[in-house]
Amino acid sequence: MQYRILRNGSSLAGRLPDTRLLKKNALSNMLLQYRSVVLKPRDGSYGRDIVFIHRNGANTYRVQNEKNTVTMRDTNQLLKELSKINKGYGYIVQRRLQLAQVGHKPFDIRIMVQRKKGSSSTWNVTGSYAKVAAQGYLVTNVTSRPIPVLEALKLARIGDRSLLVKAEQIALLAAKRLGERYPTLRQVGFDIGIDRNRRIWIIEGNYQPDLRPFRLLKDSSMHRRILWYKQSIYRRTLNGDRPH
Repeated sequence: MQYRILRNGSSLAGRLPDTRLLKKNALSNMLLQYRSVVLKPRDGSYGRDIVFIHRNGANTYRVQNEKNTVTMRDTNQLLKELSKINKGYGYIVQRRLQLAQVGHKPFDIRIMVQRKKGSSSTWNVTGSYAKVAAQGYLVTNVTSRPIPVLEALKLARIGDRSLLVKAEQIALLAAKRLGERYPTLRQVGFDIGIDRNRRIWIIEGNYQPDLRPFRLLKDSSMHRRILWYKQSIYRRTLNGDRPH
């Protein structure tokens, strides 16, 4: 649903990696088109049960889940295994982005966007950090410690503050679009990817983002700002409003 909202009639369509519901034809077609795809549970799983597939040849696939890698020759076998893992909730298949790397490990950016109560309230970026994948992992959800975005951009040698500002502007546009569809929405934690060509992508938006990584940053101002926005919503709730 989120993908459709951001894609349809929106200037953000070009910022979204090709995403489809996982079916045999969709998987086969995307592997032909992109060679590398990522499968994600539709219900979300905090980075668990994410599967990466790379087409090595005509009928050979390298499949990686966390640190486990196997080679398969039959996508039917893969689909059966996925249905066992995810208990029938289903998966989406998405073009795999070649993310910029820090020390040969991919990273993406979490950008927190919030607004106060009221449909006319302006969305604001209240915090951000970079997530670098742990050694041997492809997902950034498995990470040792968040680091400042500017530090990650410098280490990856792909950009400076202007690139972060552009990513923030894209996150704000996406939040505004989602807010038009969901008037009671007050916060979104966007996962933003930057590929090796410096192109910015919206990987996904989380409506109940984990705030704990902000506490681990040396700069505590972002965590305080995020809590201030959340508390302002809570105070209004005590006065009779209901939050999302």
